[in-house]
Amino acid sequence: MDKVRSFIVVEGIVQGVGFRPFVYNLAKTFGLKGWVNNNSEGVYIDVEGFEEDIEKFMQALENNPPPLSRIGKITMKADKVLNYSNFAIKESEQSLDKITLISPDIATCSECVEDILNLYNRRRGYAFTNCGPRFSIIKELPYDRRKTIMKDFKMCKQCNSEYLDPTNRRFHAQPNACGSCGPELWIEDFKGNRLEIEEPISFAQNMLLEGKIFAIKGLGGFHLACDAMNETSVNNLRMRKKRPLKTLAVMMKSIETVYLWVAPQQTWMLLK
Repeated sequence: MDKVRSFIVVEGIVQGVGFRPFVYNLAKTFGLKGWVNNNSEGVYIDVEGFEEDIEKFMQALENNPPPLSRIGKITMKADKVLNYSNFAIKESEQSLDKITLISPDIATCSECVEDILNLYNRRRGYAFTNCGPRFSIIKELPYDRRKTIMKDFKMCKQCNSEYLDPTNRRFHAQPNACGSCGPELWIEDFKGNRLEIEEPISFAQNMLLEGKIFAIKGLGGFHLACDAMNETSVNNLRMRKKRPLKTLAVMMKSIETVYLWVAPQQTWMLLK
């Protein structure tokens, strides 16, 4: 049976969602050779192999893509066989013709939460794990580490090993970092003086419970935080923001917490 070659363009939310590692491992599963890369248009895939294996590859690509991806369009055309020797993730390309969609920032996944809470994990207590920022860290397309704010953080040996390992869930994960090589947390007072705090998160938690107000600087701006159950703190925040009556947004851990504190009819309005 002769081998065939297909050039595939996938458009949609396909950058910053683990699409290239997904394609890489999928191609390996079906014994295909070629390459995948990011492009301003989306993702390019060039595969060679037996026709039935490419068909299985395409079925898996269309029916079981990464959970955070949103495929808008797939185009595919046959091309001359080049006899690739392996399958690789190639350097990204930039196109001026089209601009792909960008993944929004996402919540921390359960695996990263487990890493943060595990006493024996090297990321124990580290806030900036693999999940979360996407849209907020991108400076330009296509989505590669060197085109994000993470380019200033050189990965340590262990993080780089994860980044290059196809079997690791951090394979080609652009925000990959740890406490040895990635961003760090610190606390400043209201005058901008940096405080020597060993555990910034624990310190902030305790201060919030004591009624203090924090301005937490994130990638997309500032989040003002206080204990919503502390009337004095809320009133102080209202006074400082000059919002004596206007509703303030609140953050809750889960939908179950929402049901606890919000009247049923208001919850229905929120969910709609």
